[in-house]
Amino acid sequence: MSTVPPHATGPRAASPRADPSEADVIVVGAGLAGLVATAELVAAGKRVILLDQEPPASLGGQAWWSFGGLFLVDSPEQRRLGVHDSASLARQDWFGTAGFDREEDLWPRRWAEAYLDFAAGEKRAWLHSRGIRFFPVVGWAERGGTTALGPGNSVPRFHIVWGTGPAILAPFIERVREGVRSGLVTALHRRRVDELLTHDGVVVGVRGSILAPSDAPRGAPSSREVVGDFELRASAVIVTSGGIGGNPAHVRAQWPARLGTAPRELLSGVPAHVDGRMLGISEQAGARLINGDRMWHYPEGVGNWDPVWAAHGIRILPGPSSLWLDAAGTRLPAPLFPGFDTLGSLEYILRTGYEHSWFVLTQKIIEKEFALSGSEQNPDLTGKNLALLAKRVTKGAPGPVEAFKKHGADFVVADTLPDLLAGMRRLSPDAPLDLAQVEREIRARDRELDNAFTKDAQITAIRQARHYRGDRLIRVASPHRLLDPHAGPLIAVKLHILTRKSLGGIETDLSARALGQDGTPVPGLYAAGEASGFGGGGMHGYRALEGTFLGGCLFSGRTAGRAAAAAL
Repeated sequence: MSTVPPHATGPRAASPRADPSEADVIVVGAGLAGLVATAELVAAGKRVILLDQEPPASLGGQAWWSFGGLFLVDSPEQRRLGVHDSASLARQDWFGTAGFDREEDLWPRRWAEAYLDFAAGEKRAWLHSRGIRFFPVVGWAERGGTTALGPGNSVPRFHIVWGTGPAILAPFIERVREGVRSGLVTALHRRRVDELLTHDGVVVGVRGSILAPSDAPRGAPSSREVVGDFELRASAVIVTSGGIGGNPAHVRAQWPARLGTAPRELLSGVPAHVDGRMLGISEQAGARLINGDRMWHYPEGVGNWDPVWAAHGIRILPGPSSLWLDAAGTRLPAPLFPGFDTLGSLEYILRTGYEHSWFVLTQKIIEKEFALSGSEQNPDLTGKNLALLAKRVTKGAPGPVEAFKKHGADFVVADTLPDLLAGMRRLSPDAPLDLAQVEREIRARDRELDNAFTKDAQITAIRQARHYRGDRLIRVASPHRLLDPHAGPLIAVKLHILTRKSLGGIETDLSARALGQDGTPVPGLYAAGEASGFGGGGMHGYRALEGTFLGGCLFSGRTAGRAAAAAL
């Protein structure tokens, strides 16, 4: 599937390169995939021009804002916590989650196999050699909850980088800066690529606009004033420009019917410069776009009370204990519990005819189970602050969570159930919230805790989760009644749809070469990162296992850089 943004222009015929020494490779996009590709090219002694439309403050792109989770298989961290993982189990989980079912999935399947080999093989050692270390507790994201062959992670695999997103970026930024100092890298910010230049079907460079200098802080909107133009030539171009998550019109245009009606209102989990421009531009140069209707958005978004960009949302990374209700106050069906099935929950919510849902929980749950996605929302992990980190196992929620509870427009805090219900009604005056149904759901759930056994699948899942040491230590509260006054106050959180990742993109072979409509490589053109669906045009299929977006950028960026260097 292909959608070309209306401002994308086709490539004009170009003459052969006049100066072959200008650059060996042009990399378009200075996010994680672009930095990794550039670092690999520098290691091979190649000359690189690194282009980005944003100011220097935004170097690193979306990865800087990330929580820093990486998917690893059978790691020392897992083994220390008693987790028995294997490449075969990870493959079972990946393919059960991806649901590949199209002819276009040929290369995505191959990329998935290659990435699984990487995640179960050299990935950790490769990152370790670059100074990247991991928090010792492995998280359990996308828990699934159906059968062994269904979607989800059978075991915890979410390895949080010590230092979060900035720490993942650091070694590659330093390698690129070394390249600048040595004369191998020319880094040009405020360069917006508008065309890929071709000659006799070969991509030979880029043409674009020079944008006015901007002192916009990281992630904030920057000026689109054009002050000049540029044209650059190279033997190869690597597109690492990201996806479409910051462009709500583009997201809605590609929204699949299987997920329900596209939301009228969307919170944005990524800055506005994640606009998808280069996808259409690459297509005009001959690249094939596939799986554009596959995307990864979250139903647990809350408005950022201290926003950086327009409609800035933050995702709640929930533990399994909150009661999840739809806009009418009816509990989501099993196994759609918090943290179990992202797209299943999203689809269910949108099919209700409303775009929001609710978590109902207690102070005891928020203290143990609420984390907020993003480096800036986790100062202890990002700053490698052990004293601050120690507070996660003491009474009280992390500071950023308490700040959202206090200032966030989507939070209701009350000492009594009637006051909580009244607050929920105030936040959703246009929805048919049945307060009596909300009370029935809460009281019915609480009755199930009178015994050590239950028919309630969520309570069973909570008890099972606490058999894992990592969950019991810092992630899952001990089971308790929501109306237990000792666990209060009561809290309700209004949840919104939050954009995040494109799962489709430029189709590539295992050398990251962009493929054309006939399935053959477009000479001189490579793609990596989210622009390539993290590899192949969509190595995740329909769904992701989490920790695989940063990892996909690392793996595909490394592949593209090495392949382009080897081809020169």
